[in-house]
Amino acid sequence: MLIHPWDAAHDTGEWRDWLARHDFGQLAVNGLAGEPPWVQPMHFRYDSEPGPYGQVIAHLARPNPLWRALDENPAVVLSVVDDYAFIPGPWAAPEGAPAEHGTPTSFYAAVQLVCTAHVVDDPAEKAELLNRQVAHFQPEGGTAPVSPGEAPFGRLLSGLRVLRLDVTDVRAKFKYAHHKPLPVQDRIADGLARRGAPGDASARTHQLRRRTQA
Repeated sequence: MLIHPWDAAHDTGEWRDWLARHDFGQLAVNGLAGEPPWVQPMHFRYDSEPGPYGQVIAHLARPNPLWRALDENPAVVLSVVDDYAFIPGPWAAPEGAPAEHGTPTSFYAAVQLVCTAHVVDDPAEKAELLNRQVAHFQPEGGTAPVSPGEAPFGRLLSGLRVLRLDVTDVRAKFKYAHHKPLPVQDRIADGLARRGAPGDASARTHQLRRRTQA
């Protein structure tokens, strides 16, 4: 992912705050020799500790075909993309230029977590990690805890494997025309407000937020 200086996260807090509100992504796993890579959509829990970049917890069904590839190479990337919008060319035209000379572009936020994957099969450890993941998505409770050998979920543990992803590096990008002159940024923000398509409001919020934080 190309990250221009003006699109880079301002600091660690910016991408961490964004990731705290985004917990669904795609896990990219290298394929075995002669096979294409695997890309697995999944919910996950991100924790800012341990280590400098934190840790991810997720789980997948045991029959999932990517396990052999993970055993061969545990280096993976978890990609999370959201708050995107298409920007028509006329909105981005340089000042004084004909509107049709503007270049269409995309706005989006993206965080890629470079990780080392650890597969967890111990029933007690799996149960503890699964309960932590459920607590993230259901802080209000309402679901019985997972406990090995105990109803209602103990018998299902063998059909799942838990992934613990230790994050070793982070690539974060917030592409919202921060390098454009302010009048062009204003024109784009006005266009997003008028159009009101899905994603436009969140994209505009990021554009204005990063402008004030420059």
